[in-house]
Amino acid sequence: MRRFVVCGHEAPLESDFSLDALTGAGRLDLLARCVTAGFLLSHGIREAVEVSLVLRDELTVRFDGRELKQLHPDERSAAALVKTALEGKRGAIGAMEANPAPGVHVGKRGLAETLDRADGTLVELHEDGDPVADVAPPSDPLFVLSDHHDFTEREASLLADAADERVRLGPEVLHADHAITVAHNYLDTDGYTTY
Repeated sequence: MRRFVVCGHEAPLESDFSLDALTGAGRLDLLARCVTAGFLLSHGIREAVEVSLVLRDELTVRFDGRELKQLHPDERSAAALVKTALEGKRGAIGAMEANPAPGVHVGKRGLAETLDRADGTLVELHEDGDPVADVAPPSDPLFVLSDHHDFTEREASLLADAADERVRLGPEVLHADHAITVAHNYLDTDGYTTY
């Protein structure tokens, strides 16, 4: 299973945003593109993938490719699934997630709790990390990355303690959704060795 955790620092916590103005909704456009980058292939979906959006370190919307439905290549369809999750968040009680749509889960947890629940080799994606080409691909990776903001001090401290690896994907800083695509390519090619 490949897992991606994206910290959304300005993302909405309520479902009252417009699908016609995603940029103004805490850069939900970028988070929606992260969801599509995590799952979509040219003519299919990656089933062995989870993408979690940690919204303002308060809520986590988790997408599971084994169950996911109604995800299309446009960011609006992914944002609609986030909206559905936020509409169903009242069903999340304590540590129990709500499941308002197939493959869409929402829980009242921040980054620390989200990472505690996840299995795998934790890989922090950061511009100051080691070159990814110098690191062997983990078999069960959990990539953690930030939206258009740097990690907060609290997030950075948490990742400094928890991360097994800290890597950069190339010489240039990438958008979060592009970073997910490059990370998939890194894994698909066994560390850029098999095509």
